Amino acid sequence: MKHLLVTSLMLLLGISAALAQNDISQLRMAELKNLLIQDCGSCHGLLLKGGLGPELSAARLGQLPAEYITNTILNGHPGTAMPPWKAILSESEARWITTLLQQGDLP
Repeated sequence: MKHLLVTSLMLLLGISAALAQNDISQLRMAELKNLLIQDCGSCHGLLLKGGLGPELSAARLGQLPAEYITNTILNGHPGTAMPPWKAILSESEARWITTLLQQGDLP
C-alpha cells in the first residue's frame, strides 16, 4: 500500500511539473535558464557547483522535496545571502526551475 501511495504521489508530481511547463513559453524558459546560470550562478558558481551558496546538482537537490526547493526560490532564506525571487518569478516558474535542477537538465 505504501509503495502504491509513493508511486501515485510521484506520478502526480510529474504531471504537475509537466502542466507547469505547458504554462511557460519557450522564450520564457530560455530566459529562466539564463537567469539560473547568470543570477543564481553568481552565488552558486557559474557551473552551479557551489560558491557562496551551496551546490545545485541533481544529486544533491534530488534528495530534497521539490516543495522545499520551490519555496526557497520564491522566499529565499532570511539571514543568508539567498534572496526571495517571488517578485520576478511565478510559482509555476519556480516549480519549473526546481524540476530542471532536480533532473540535471541544465544548459
